[in-house]
This record gives sequence, structure tokens and C-alpha cells, in this order.
Amino acid sequence: MPEDGHRYELVDGTLLVTPAPNTRHQSCVAELLAILVGSAAGSDVKVLPAPYDWVAGPSTLFQPDVLIARRADLGPKRLERPPLVVIEVLSPSTRRIDLATKRMAYADAGVAAYWLVDPDVPSLTVLELEAGEYAERATVTGDEAWESQAPIRATITPSRLID
Repeated sequence: MPEDGHRYELVDGTLLVTPAPNTRHQSCVAELLAILVGSAAGSDVKVLPAPYDWVAGPSTLFQPDVLIARRADLGPKRLERPPLVVIEVLSPSTRRIDLATKRMAYADAGVAAYWLVDPDVPSLTVLELEAGEYAERATVTGDEAWESQAPIRATITPSRLID
């Protein structure tokens, strides 16, 4: 793929090309990383930001904003097993893809948890895989806090993710 600042993902053989994230989006990702990387220290999981390839199948390759995977599953160049958690930060250019296309694709690939961060509200929605589909487990907004128990313990307050 060209090095032109766009994100390239392949979903069931369809190429998704999205513009580089804006400052607000990247700031939110950075805040998430600070919380999650610190919480994962010394554990058997690793927190990684995009761009990092997760090969979900022969015609599907993702670069989630943030993923949490077992260290043992990480390859030298990419992940070829489902991550434990995928986190997407919604942007105007990716909102529909994150809420529909990726939600179904991540469920089909067996990702146990899918977190959606909306910097515009701000909010965090936590979805967990149940019988092949995502069920909403929590939604917090503003100064409300949500505490993840697995695969790492971390407290996330949506308003603190926004610069």
C-alpha cells in the first residue's frame, strides 16, 4: 500500500481507504494508550495502536485504532489471531464503518470485546461477543467512569480522553 497518510484496510476483499486521523482523534487514542499500557504492564497482554496489522482472514486485514492481544499471539510483523479487545475512536469519516461494517466483521472474526469511543459526546460504549453478536455491556458519558476487569483492569472516563 502507498505511504500517503491514508489508512488501508481490507474487509472481505473490499479495500477501505480512510484519511489520516485528525488531532482530536489521535489525542484521544494517545490518552487511551496511556491508561491501557500502564494497566497492562507486567501482564500477558500487549496494547498496540494503529498502524499495526491484524490479519483476520485471507481477504480481511484491519488496523484498529487500539487493540489488546495476548503477547503469545503477536507475530514479528502482525497479529494473525483475534485480539481480545478492539477499540475504535469514532471520526466523521469512519463513524459508519466503525458502527456497522467493522462491528459485524469483528464479531465474525471472534473479537471478544469491541469498545467504541465517541469524542464528540464524549462517551465509551463497551460491546461483548455473545452467541456470535455484540451485546452492549456498558455505556458511559462525560465524567462517568467505567472499570474494565478483563483482560486488564483499567478505569476509563470519557471526558478525560478529550483534550
